[in-house]
Amino acid sequence: MTITPGYLLPPNEAERLQALRQYDIRHSLQEPVFNEFVSLTARIFHLPISLIALVDADEVEYKANEGLPGLRHQPRVEALCALAVRQRQTVVLADVAQETNLTAEAAMAAQAKGLRFYAGAPLAMLGHRAIGTLCVIDRRPRTFSADEQRVLEHLARLVAGTIAVRYCCRLGQGDKQWQLVQRHLTDEIRELVALVRYLSARFGHQVPVSGAVLETVQRRLRDLGRLLEEYTTCD
Repeated sequence: MTITPGYLLPPNEAERLQALRQYDIRHSLQEPVFNEFVSLTARIFHLPISLIALVDADEVEYKANEGLPGLRHQPRVEALCALAVRQRQTVVLADVAQETNLTAEAAMAAQAKGLRFYAGAPLAMLGHRAIGTLCVIDRRPRTFSADEQRVLEHLARLVAGTIAVRYCCRLGQGDKQWQLVQRHLTDEIRELVALVRYLSARFGHQVPVSGAVLETVQRRLRDLGRLLEEYTTCD
């Protein structure tokens, strides 16, 4: 396995890895609610690829994958998501091929997959410990507005909140409780997907996505956030 060089590590790397272990999300089977999140995210921004990446010490595992079938994991040094974790903030690369702030391995891996645009928001748990990212990717360069970035960050917070709810449920009443909660959350996200389909049919596939569409989506995302808050005390 390729060892991650020190310059790719954030200052809180030890605490970050401890949080990743605590939530016990790596090496678990892919779960429907996270698959629905990446499907929703890709559809909101009219992009072909969205991933939930969990960044371990030397490897990145993809908990959910829309648009890159077969990609389950890769060395951290090759993953664009490692950049968002290192910087502990959203990273937007309008044209990956023109970026100079990437490792040679990441640049080559992106080129091999034909990836040109990337935007990734950290999955920040308690203590601002970024255990991974929610990202969107395109095979051609693309602009990404400040409003779009805010929506991506909102979605990343919801994914992080869902990981926390998963931990809470499994720690309390066990996996059966988590399965019940997951089904409820999955239904809610699917309703959001249906809303986005309607908005896309009405407004078209604008780039960047129009403010009217994003504001409507964010209102529903806030509703989903309130539902997640109800579940964080499950026992």
